[in-house]
Amino acid sequence: MKYAISINSVTPLRTECSDKSEMLTQILFGELLQIFKIKGNWAFVKNINDKYEGWIDNKNLQYITEKTFKKLKTDYKTFILPNLLSTIKNINTNQTQLISSGALLHKFNKKNLSFSVGTKKYLLENPPIKLTKDIRNNVSIVAKSFINCPYLWGGKNPFGIDCSGLSQIAFSVAGRNIPRDANKQVELGTALTFVNEAQPGDLAFFDNNEGQIVHVGIIVSDSKIIHASGKVRIDNIDHEGIFNKETQRYSHKLRVIKNILD
Repeated sequence: MKYAISINSVTPLRTECSDKSEMLTQILFGELLQIFKIKGNWAFVKNINDKYEGWIDNKNLQYITEKTFKKLKTDYKTFILPNLLSTIKNINTNQTQLISSGALLHKFNKKNLSFSVGTKKYLLENPPIKLTKDIRNNVSIVAKSFINCPYLWGGKNPFGIDCSGLSQIAFSVAGRNIPRDANKQVELGTALTFVNEAQPGDLAFFDNNEGQIVHVGIIVSDSKIIHASGKVRIDNIDHEGIFNKETQRYSHKLRVIKNILD
């Protein structure tokens, strides 16, 4: 078994070992990976955070030892970036790069904003935004920072994100790990009986005509939901589903609202 850490801001995880292959999801900066096999310039990996498996181009990885992997996996100083976008600087090369919300900054020093990725030392050039002690409020703060970001199937960053990527990142930054896909997220928590019981941070799930969960959004206030559909947007929600004021119709049929924070 080999181990690695993602060193790019965003890297596609694909179904096959080809740049033309479908993107399943994305690997964010600092995420840890287990490597099961190598095929040419490609590695078949599992993302430790969400257990997703797929193929990734080798040049996007920094290989680390099993000892380092285990230390980073349990590092209490790992900081999950709340800022939508931030700039980091490699201390040795003075080169900078952008990273996005949900990136993992290992061995983070809150005083001088330094951290490391394997053997490389970095500085976070933008102070992290301040979150509150209220996890529900924090989920809403992070989700709202993505307003108007475009929709992208499998995306997990401000330049393209899907519905379950939005909920996963918002919860991750707020301190809760949840699965990558909506049909797995729906298995968590307690179902609510009525829409008016929902609190900010509850997740609403929507199905298709076959009863499959195909969409998820985050309740942000009374009768309002934030979700990624075309772009990240806030719409009205009632017992039928999401009502889009622009089109004057329901865009998604409500299946269930789940409380997964209490």
